[in-house]
Amino acid sequence: MSTARPGYGKDAGGKGLGPREQYTDCVVAEYVWIDADGVPRSKTKTLSSKPVHCDDLPVWNFDGSSTGQAPGHDSEVLLVPCRIFKDPFRQGDNVLVLAECVTPDMKPAKGNSRATCVEWMNKFSDLEPWFGIEQEYTLMKPGKIGEQSNMPFGFNADGTEPAAQGPYYCGAGAAVGIGREVADTHYAMCLYAGVKVAGINAEVMPGQWEYQVGPCRGVEMGDHLVMSRYIMLRVSELLDVQVTFEPKPRDGDWNGAGCHTNFSIAPMRQDGGLAVIEKTCQAFGNYAKEHIAEYGEGNEKRLTGEHETCSINEFKYGVADRGASIRIPRETFLEKKGYMEDRRPAANCDPYKVTRRMIQTTGEALYGKTLDN
Repeated sequence: MSTARPGYGKDAGGKGLGPREQYTDCVVAEYVWIDADGVPRSKTKTLSSKPVHCDDLPVWNFDGSSTGQAPGHDSEVLLVPCRIFKDPFRQGDNVLVLAECVTPDMKPAKGNSRATCVEWMNKFSDLEPWFGIEQEYTLMKPGKIGEQSNMPFGFNADGTEPAAQGPYYCGAGAAVGIGREVADTHYAMCLYAGVKVAGINAEVMPGQWEYQVGPCRGVEMGDHLVMSRYIMLRVSELLDVQVTFEPKPRDGDWNGAGCHTNFSIAPMRQDGGLAVIEKTCQAFGNYAKEHIAEYGEGNEKRLTGEHETCSINEFKYGVADRGASIRIPRETFLEKKGYMEDRRPAANCDPYKVTRRMIQTTGEALYGKTLDN
């Protein structure tokens, strides 16, 4: 006997919608995916029932030639649902659907790094990898239609630079807590949607903020971060402000924007885990270039050795050192177990690539595991 509630379950498609005189009791699903440049896109579909599981959702498609993911003569890219969130914009029973892009022969389409991430996370599931990402972003004044603005929201109306960094980090008050409405609205909508946002704070540069996603397990990290970015873009529409995830949105004596990634596996969280963390840090150092290659475009502008970064050409780790490549938190050092923070990923990084690279290096270096064994 079916246990599905009335109105819930598998979408019946056109056969379910066709006989209806109206669609007022239907559910709207916003399918969200990542394009060839790592930017969230979306399109909307009416469903006959509210989905409970991803299997309840239909595989859909879009014109990949318009997103850099397919040629015009063979433009169809499929959207395979992989996670469901509540829709904080339409609310009610409506949903946001995170979807993976695949080609008609069911292979990962351009821009789909999630598929490889899933493989590695499944391979090392016994290590129970946990992640937490601190997503920094910078608010920008609206510019030309269709173009990214180059004027930070926290800069003066006449284009002159504001007072130097200092009062803005975790600050409050007029001309200090710049863009708080955006940060608070995004926070509330993420929590409504079911995105694991653990907190927010104003950052060092005026108009720059951070929110933290996690702890998340395995590929869940990428899923929640991608959806949080999509929600942020939608919030920016509502409040008429642009948002950029560029690692260095403004040249000069201003902090860049990163995606500090907190990471642990089960042995790190157990007694004696500090030794495992230190071994992992050493392994990350041996593959520093490989990690940097996966940590975001334009990161060399941010990782200069200044503004709380380690130079992109150097690798080091240390306790409570925000000028290191990897910071071991003081609490972790004192308790001899916990987690490590990789401070190198840029704000525009692909979270699937970052987390996959981290678990790959850890598994191969410490446990001799690869995808082939």
